[in-house]
Amino acid sequence: MIDTYESFKKQFYQLTGIDLNAYKEAQMKRRIDSLMARHRIPGYTSFINILKADKEKYDEFLGYITINVSEFWRNPDQWEILENQILPQLKGDDGIKVWSAACSTGDEPYSLVMLLSDHYPLEKIKVHATDIDKAVLSKARSGIYTEKSIKGLPARFRNRYVNHLGDGAYEISENIRKCVTFRDHDLLNPRYPLDFDMIVCRNVLIYFTDEAKSAVFKKFAGSLKTGGVLFLGSTEQILYPKDYGFTPISSFFYKKL
Repeated sequence: MIDTYESFKKQFYQLTGIDLNAYKEAQMKRRIDSLMARHRIPGYTSFINILKADKEKYDEFLGYITINVSEFWRNPDQWEILENQILPQLKGDDGIKVWSAACSTGDEPYSLVMLLSDHYPLEKIKVHATDIDKAVLSKARSGIYTEKSIKGLPARFRNRYVNHLGDGAYEISENIRKCVTFRDHDLLNPRYPLDFDMIVCRNVLIYFTDEAKSAVFKKFAGSLKTGGVLFLGSTEQILYPKDYGFTPISSFFYKKL
């Protein structure tokens, strides 16, 4: 087979079901080429053969291209807007159902439960957390983190919901973990879960092509209840929100019409 990036994308899709065509090509190819150069892999054909033969390297590469960067309370100004402006609009007596999409190692969904616990009883909080990378989902389910991961977490939540295990390890309390269900899901998959009050998807769509982002926005709208809110990252925005059935209500926040 011809040793080109195009052939690599086709074989990678056959191997993983992940369509690299939906990611910005210059960024993705640069990351892959850099990794190949670092490990002195001579070409794309050699690389795909390595991924097929070595599960450890396959898992490592999947984590590398899905860009798993996360921490508790990331971009605190956005969490303040969520708490002070957005949640009062959503608050009801029947609880709340949230989807944390591309949740990485679980920092975000657990942060969400902690914040929501100031507004709802824990038994009425349901967070559906998904990611494409099964390895990071396994870490998320464990609920164990480093000091670096939790350093931005407000003291009121850290004192109530984080247990120090020693040796720089911290565990999220079981009553918080019980509110989160972790599942693997690819945002490029046509099937989306439904009936959410809020969807949080931050700092992942910047790597998608405009066409792929458009498809995701449409499917997010279909997953939200009327009046539900989409919370995006600080580097992301919807240029024409009404095209997808949204209206902006604050920076990074969009309500479904």
